[in-house]
Amino acid sequence: MRVAVAGSIATDHLMSFPGRFAEQLVAEQLHTVSLSFLVDSLEIRRGGVAPNICFGMGQLGLRPILVGSAGEDFREYRSWLERHNVDCESVRISELLHTARFVCTTDADHNQIASFYTGAMAEARLIELGPIAERVGGLDLVLISADDPEGMLRHTDECRERGLPFAADPSQQLARMAGEEIKRLVDGARFLFTNEYEAALIEQKTGWDAAEMLRRVDTRITTLGAKGVRLTRLEADGSVHVLEVPAPKEERKADPTGVGDAFRAGFLAALSWGATEERAAQVGCMLATLVIETVGTQEYDLVRGRFVERFAEAYGNEAVAEVAGHLAVVAA
Repeated sequence: MRVAVAGSIATDHLMSFPGRFAEQLVAEQLHTVSLSFLVDSLEIRRGGVAPNICFGMGQLGLRPILVGSAGEDFREYRSWLERHNVDCESVRISELLHTARFVCTTDADHNQIASFYTGAMAEARLIELGPIAERVGGLDLVLISADDPEGMLRHTDECRERGLPFAADPSQQLARMAGEEIKRLVDGARFLFTNEYEAALIEQKTGWDAAEMLRRVDTRITTLGAKGVRLTRLEADGSVHVLEVPAPKEERKADPTGVGDAFRAGFLAALSWGATEERAAQVGCMLATLVIETVGTQEYDLVRGRFVERFAEAYGNEAVAEVAGHLAVVAA
């Protein structure tokens, strides 16, 4: 299964605030907020939605195709990704702009305040999917994640024009996109990935209720935080199939950044193995758990994380048996 992952490529600057944001906000002064948080730590990490997902898929034995735009400062990051089984041949390198930058502060309750510098990401709209598909011998799925909004729309339109199956994962860009733009991103998707808040925001902005959304996408995948994930699909007989998969218990909560990306990586990797959607969701939840236990979005290790053992503890021996052949290779 050849999967292209289109999305932001960025460097993450992750800081920790030992207090609670909520205690610093004055309800009567929210119209004129002026706050500075003295943080305890700073971690500079590789990030961006698309590389995070590609890294996870590479860890699970696939070779995903990274699609996005970066600056000349991408060389070291590119080398890292290629060493972890990511195809970077289709990354566009800007001649003028730096690679995008994500700056995020996390408080004691794991709430986050973040800023994002677009940089070279703005040139993602110049990327054509057709030549990429030709280079790799065709694409079985294009995951369109948060990126330059014009680039996201262009990729989605091109997928429809070329008959390429695609998955919609608009996440952070939902806040700035209008309802008609979101409809273009979502309509006809094989999968729609969101969290609960994003799911409600899509319905509000598009005017499509839950029933209409299921008529527009094949499978709606909603992550539920510590509760796991819900998969919803409209069956041929008109009934709604709902599957909920719990998340494994985490050993610690270090940093939530990149947890959703890891779920997508695990889910798509397992589908590529030929696993059912239930098993794929379980693999995704397990990978996401490893990320929340680690500071940084690409710092986890499948061996160190006892992936197979913990997968069995969470989902049972039958679940392990169905994916054991693949997991044994990548987590031995």
